[in-house]
Amino acid sequence: MFKKNIFGQRIFVKKFIIRFFGLLIYGRFNLRYKTDIKGAEKFRDLPESNVLIISNHQTYFADVSFFFHVIYASLLGSPNKVRRPGFLWPKKHNIYYIAAEETMRSGIIPKLLALSGAITIQRTWRSNGENVRRKGNKQDAKNIDMALKDGWVITFPQGTTSPYAKGRVGTAIIAKNNKPIVVPVVIDGFRRAFDKKGLKMRKKGSVLKMRVKDPLYIDYDQPVEQILEQMMDAIEQSKKFDSFPEKTKESTSE
Repeated sequence: MFKKNIFGQRIFVKKFIIRFFGLLIYGRFNLRYKTDIKGAEKFRDLPESNVLIISNHQTYFADVSFFFHVIYASLLGSPNKVRRPGFLWPKKHNIYYIAAEETMRSGIIPKLLALSGAITIQRTWRSNGENVRRKGNKQDAKNIDMALKDGWVITFPQGTTSPYAKGRVGTAIIAKNNKPIVVPVVIDGFRRAFDKKGLKMRKKGSVLKMRVKDPLYIDYDQPVEQILEQMMDAIEQSKKFDSFPEKTKESTSE
């Protein structure tokens, strides 16, 4: 009960938050919506630490919640399904995700959700809805490095829910410095199913899709710009995917 993680947070509190919110949203993923998950069995073959999971981003909170459901179900022996509530037995407590500090402090629910494993960072390009330019916080980078050494980190290289937005080079710098196993994931359907924050439900029966790809082979001696380009291609958010004819209204609406 009194064990703490590397950030000094009590592990039993994190597990309680995961179970509590997991129960609240379990019905959404299994009753209100349909799921189409492929490749989640790969989570079972990953090492205990130094794993960077990268993905596109469609809502503030629903995406990460779905990640937790899929990962814990897979680790419990039910990959590609979320009906088995693996979150009730979250044996792996060293899963973290990167989130904007202002987002996680925007209300009581985000503050509680942050206890599930958020590594909050101060965005260098946007603050309070305005575009800004400021230097990155060195402590933020150190916290991410610590989390990778301890376990898995989920991050969204674009740092925004806008589709096909330019990736942030900070993700590539993190990868170059830590040389983690990088697992790309592509999601879809969350914009149609939820509002932008991912808290309010929208269209019933929407299909929540997740495709977990094989870990990337990355030459960490190449420039960070090329590493970022490889990552953006892997999560299908580079410019060449933006021009695909099958791009739908769902994937562009905010």
